Amino acid sequence: MSMTDPIADFLTRIRNGIRARKSEVACPRSNLKLRIAEILQQEGYIDGVSKAEGAAHQGVIHVTLRWREDSQCAIIGLQRASKPGQRLYVGAKEVPKVRNGLGVAIVSTSRGVMTDREARKLGVGGEVLCKVW
Repeated sequence: MSMTDPIADFLTRIRNGIRARKSEVACPRSNLKLRIAEILQQEGYIDGVSKAEGAAHQGVIHVTLRWREDSQCAIIGLQRASKPGQRLYVGAKEVPKVRNGLGVAIVSTSRGVMTDREARKLGVGGEVLCKVW
């Protein structure tokens, strides 16, 4: 069976791992999901990202979740913005701020996948993939 929205599946696996209090989540690898995970690591929402290559299939991404001492995850909310049925494109001046700058929106632009802050700094718009806070 084919998957219609692999990014939503990736975000849901992270969300389910948080609710199940897992330390690590695994999902099928793609370059877009790997870049999203790297951005989450740069912004401090997850501890680590590693990729495992398999001979029989495309490989796996292992995401290590970040937990505080009071057993609360660093990711409070994770929302898919653009969906296959309704894409959300924004111009350079309409790039959204998440929680007045406390969160991060991940945007796919012509210059690659980046955060909302980087898109505003470079003056580019694109498809808003997800919002994290």
